[in-house]
Amino acid sequence: MIEQIKTVLAQLGIKEYRIMESVQASIECFFVRKKLDLKRRTDLTDYDVVVFCPHEQDGKKKLGSSAVIIHPEMDTEEIRQSLQKAYHAAALVSNEYYELNAGKREEFVRADSQFAGQSLEESTRQIVEALYEADNAEKVFINSAEVFTTRTVRRIVNSRGVDVSYETYLVSGEYVVQCVEPQDVETYHHFSYHDAKLDALRQDVAEALAMTQSRAEAERAPRAGKYTILLSGKNLQEIMQYYCGRSGAGVVYQKYSNYQIGDQVQGDAIQGDALTIYMKAKEPYSDEGIAMKDRLLMENGTLKMFHGGCRYSYYLGIEPTGNYTSISVPVGSRTMEELKASPYLHIVSFSDFQMDIMSGHFGGEIRLAFLYDGEKVTPVTGGSVNGSILAVQANMLFSKERYQNDEYEGPYAVRIEGVDVAGTDQDQ
Repeated sequence: MIEQIKTVLAQLGIKEYRIMESVQASIECFFVRKKLDLKRRTDLTDYDVVVFCPHEQDGKKKLGSSAVIIHPEMDTEEIRQSLQKAYHAAALVSNEYYELNAGKREEFVRADSQFAGQSLEESTRQIVEALYEADNAEKVFINSAEVFTTRTVRRIVNSRGVDVSYETYLVSGEYVVQCVEPQDVETYHHFSYHDAKLDALRQDVAEALAMTQSRAEAERAPRAGKYTILLSGKNLQEIMQYYCGRSGAGVVYQKYSNYQIGDQVQGDAIQGDALTIYMKAKEPYSDEGIAMKDRLLMENGTLKMFHGGCRYSYYLGIEPTGNYTSISVPVGSRTMEELKASPYLHIVSFSDFQMDIMSGHFGGEIRLAFLYDGEKVTPVTGGSVNGSILAVQANMLFSKERYQNDEYEGPYAVRIEGVDVAGTDQDQ
């Protein structure tokens, strides 16, 4: 099919292109409580084709692009019409000129994953078993779940010689935990792993069950004021996206970020734990066929690199790295017991926690938190957090305990001083 697409591109006079073939096989399972309600196997093949139209505007070189999906059942004429429409659309786009990734044919890269050595059925069985291992209580339980196990083989070919192919495995899903007493509440959770992180999934589910039980017991919001807060798990992962987002080549080129390589981006007077962040390659190649590898983004608070695809890397005059979605952070200097030694508000669940990479603002509405007043710990719900990473980053303290999912591996929690919390006007 790739050769057929290339033939049509040549006939249309389209000289610059990128083709990504994706062949997916997956098993999808849907559960009600622990009972399998539906199981199906899907097989899908498609071709993501990007055509490029170089041209001049006001004496300057420009490059337009447009993408189209080609399906195997399309005949030659349908392919020709789709590509022709895409090329006409690309001609209307006038981005600054940049060069596509150049390369050559490389050997097929097999997945470095435990899933690669077993069938999709066996991988699904292991994930389902891990998902339900901690689900053994009557009042709090998983009331529904979806599990997807997928093998994908990709081949990326472009007009500058790139011809790479590789396989990946991904297990993903979502589940809803329900607690019926003392009040009926539900919490939503999701997961994804490129490798068999069964212990991480077991831990996540156990925490989700305990969190939902505590949410059912929480009856009031914290009192408004400034707090020492703890953020953990996926909420801490979201905080880390500030540094990853602001060092992206596109953000830097468009001057949304003032980062420069060598900057002390965590501040000039770090009193807490200095951050080191690695960008992790989950797949061997990016969608543009750029070879991906683990890279050092920050070291002890100092920025070491920008990262991004071909377009903005070309504009900045740097090596294109591909777009990363996973990071690794060394653990911190304090145990969780030490982080909890003095009063704190540990927010474990937000309705929608967000980290704004432009302003540095972070916040969200509290669904569940644990308030320690120096004597006792009380579950609370309601109110919201409103803080700025710029105001607190120099004093952050990270846990020695570790947390891991498909996009983040690093400290489980961070302690942040002096964060505004909106809540009740008085104790209830």
